[in-house]
Amino acid sequence: MEKSGYNHSVTLRIEKCKGCTSCLKRCPTEAIRIRGGHAEIDASLCIDCGECIRVCTHKAKKAKYDHFSELDSYKYKIALPAPSLYGQFNNLVDLDYLIDGLYRIGFDDVYEVSRAAETVTAYTRRYLKRTDVKLPVISSACPAVTRLITLRYPSLCDHILPIRSPMEIAASQARKKALSEHPELKSEEIGIAFISPCPAKVSFVKNSPEEEKTDVDVVLSMSEVYFALLSVMRMDNVPQYSSESGMLGVGWASTGGESTALFNEKYLAADGIENVIQVLDHLEDGSLSELEFIELGACPAGCTGGVLTVENPYIAGARLTNLRRTLPISRTMLRTEKGEDETFIPEALWASTPAYIPAKALGQTLDEAMDKMAKIEKIYARLPDHDCGSCGSPTCRTFAEDVVKGEVTEDQCIVNMRALIEELAKQIGNGSFGKE
Repeated sequence: MEKSGYNHSVTLRIEKCKGCTSCLKRCPTEAIRIRGGHAEIDASLCIDCGECIRVCTHKAKKAKYDHFSELDSYKYKIALPAPSLYGQFNNLVDLDYLIDGLYRIGFDDVYEVSRAAETVTAYTRRYLKRTDVKLPVISSACPAVTRLITLRYPSLCDHILPIRSPMEIAASQARKKALSEHPELKSEEIGIAFISPCPAKVSFVKNSPEEEKTDVDVVLSMSEVYFALLSVMRMDNVPQYSSESGMLGVGWASTGGESTALFNEKYLAADGIENVIQVLDHLEDGSLSELEFIELGACPAGCTGGVLTVENPYIAGARLTNLRRTLPISRTMLRTEKGEDETFIPEALWASTPAYIPAKALGQTLDEAMDKMAKIEKIYARLPDHDCGSCGSPTCRTFAEDVVKGEVTEDQCIVNMRALIEELAKQIGNGSFGKE
């Protein structure tokens, strides 16, 4: 079972919630219920995809993240800009201006995540050549997708690419670089801040297990950094610092960028959490066995569609396409003198494969669970199967489960109650009410 106290980045502001059911209907893991006139989020089912933040018209959902003040306790500050940050700015003709801007707002060093993405691409190519891997391999870059798989698709856990994300590799390499160039610093004096487009990355960092501990210390919102950069980025001056990103690394910000960088034709790339679930369903039933690699992103259009970004994801994607035309294919070269397998830096691979996290059991014993399942089926057969959400549960089936769990009563089905009231009204109208 999952450890208790999972630190989620998606939170609910009850005072703003109107109980409108918009989030209820769009939550991909059915983690939301409407109870007492407002939403409730089941932490054990939430994957921090941010879909509820995206669809809530009352701004009742928000993402938790760190602020610049969190860096005040560190002597040396390093920024890790995600590739999607480059697409947020209009008229940005050179990545060097953005890198220069990060130094201007107080960072001592910048290590681009797109640079590490090229490293991950090279490692993934080598991993796919191995004969002991389960195909198709599923990208591990999106933590919301990885968590979704561990919650709902136990048979697919060993298909997840066991290579750490570009964010993690960038953080590790940035810390090594800082300690090498500044031997007077201690590791704990170095603060590494990832500039995130989504809440899932925040949750990933805050919940990293000890054996997979990330070097990221702080996760900043891309929107907050965007507004800080606006006042310092100067397009009329020659930048003092240069970008080290290539076309392949920057391409990771948009859907298909990771896949196309592999130069492998047997791939599939999908974005948007509902589309992701469809792909995983097909993969589970064996209908995608001809593929070698699957890239899945919870946000529409990829990381440019994260809820912590500023710009429309498709506009941001178009800007990135234009920027990539000016870049070399790759600026990251890996040494191969000792052979391909030995070129993996130690921290590149996971210590262990993500494990299946069982959902809440219906009972303490198998007999109890089977008895409750039978009751669920009986209640479900009496329901209208409209999945309207008016009862406060996302579907009629989940409502039946909630009834059996004792969380609600069956008379809270609005559709059935309305039908009952209409029938009673007819009986009263024709004088047959109460008569045998």
